[in-house]
Amino acid sequence: MPLARISFVKGRPAGFGERVGTIVYEAMVETINVPRNDRFQVITEHDRTGLVYDPDYLGIKRSDGFVVIQITLTEGRGVELKQALYKRIAERLAAELDVRPEDVFTNLVEVKKENWSFGNGIAQYVT
Repeated sequence: MPLARISFVKGRPAGFGERVGTIVYEAMVETINVPRNDRFQVITEHDRTGLVYDPDYLGIKRSDGFVVIQITLTEGRGVELKQALYKRIAERLAAELDVRPEDVFTNLVEVKKENWSFGNGIAQYVT
C-alpha cells in the first residue's frame, strides 16, 4: 500500500533513480512488511534550484547528493519498524550507490486505509 516519491538533483548516472526505487521497495518489504508486488513510485530528477534543503540542519552535513524519499503508507507501524526502514534504506543506498547516509532524507506520511484507491474508483481496503 505504500506510495514512494523519490527526488534528487539531475546529473546522476543513467538508471540511478530506478535503482534507488528498487532499494526503497526492497527495504520496505524487508523491514515494514510491505507485500511483494506492492510497488508504486514517483521518481523525479530536479534542477539544483528545484530541490531545496538546508546543508546543515540538525548538524548533518548535506551535499548535492541529497536524496528525498517520501513514503505514504497505511498507519499502524511502530517506531522500531520505522527506524529499521530508515536505517536499511540509508545502508543500502550507501553500499550500492555510494550515496552518503547524511544525504538520505526519509519521511513517512501515514494515512487511514480508506484513503487509498488502486483503480476502478474503488477503495479496495475498505470493508
